[in-house]
Amino acid sequence: MVPSSKPGFELDARLEADSEPLMWLGLCELRIMNDRRWPWLLLVPQRPGVTEIHDLTPLDQAMLTFEANMVAQALKKTTGCTKINSGALGNVVRQLHVHVIARFEGDAGWPGPVWGYGMREPYKRSDLHGFCEKIRKAL
Repeated sequence: MVPSSKPGFELDARLEADSEPLMWLGLCELRIMNDRRWPWLLLVPQRPGVTEIHDLTPLDQAMLTFEANMVAQALKKTTGCTKINSGALGNVVRQLHVHVIARFEGDAGWPGPVWGYGMREPYKRSDLHGFCEKIRKAL
């Protein structure tokens, strides 16, 4: 179970709608995108009003880098993927969040980006919980 957000922090409604909470790390809440086409995780720093990585303090920037690397390694280990895509775009959802996505040659949209490709395919509840458990163990 994931505890509630830090005081003063509010998760963007679009992130809330498209993803499920997985666990807390030091700086970030780790969430899973509810789209079974790609193993796709989100790191959301729990800092109110932050939209860019450079808006974080130097210590928070270092922590975000550490957590993103840790999550990417766990995702690669868990999935055996060809490539990890990481990015903090923020063009649609301004709240700072970092995508960490496992990609495989021949997956939906390969080699292009995952954004804007087809329609989201939500996980079956049991598959979502199984994937979350694998990521927790890898971390």
